[in-house]
Amino acid sequence: MSEVIKLQRPADDTMWAVMATIGRINRVAEIYPTRVAALADRSWREQQVRSYASFLSSCEQPAPRYSVAPMRRAELPRGWKPLPALGFLRGQFV
Repeated sequence: MSEVIKLQRPADDTMWAVMATIGRINRVAEIYPTRVAALADRSWREQQVRSYASFLSSCEQPAPRYSVAPMRRAELPRGWKPLPALGFLRGQFV
C-alpha cells in the first residue's frame, strides 16, 4: 500500500448576505453567490427605501439600513425566507 490518496477539499460554502438592520435587530434580507450581486441588491433596496421615505414616515415605520456581509451556509437561520424591499410585512419588521 504505497499509493497516495488525494483528499478533496470541501467546497467553499461562503455566500454574500444583504443584511437589513432596524435598531438592534438584524435580518438576512437576501443571499447571493457573489459580492457584486449582493452589492447590486443592496443598492436596489436602498433606492426603494428612498422612494418610499414619505410612506414609511407616515406609517411611523423606521427605514431599514442595508449592508453586505459574508455568510456561511451553516449561519443561515432555519426557515429563512427573503425579506421584501422595505423590510416589513403587515406593519412588522420581518
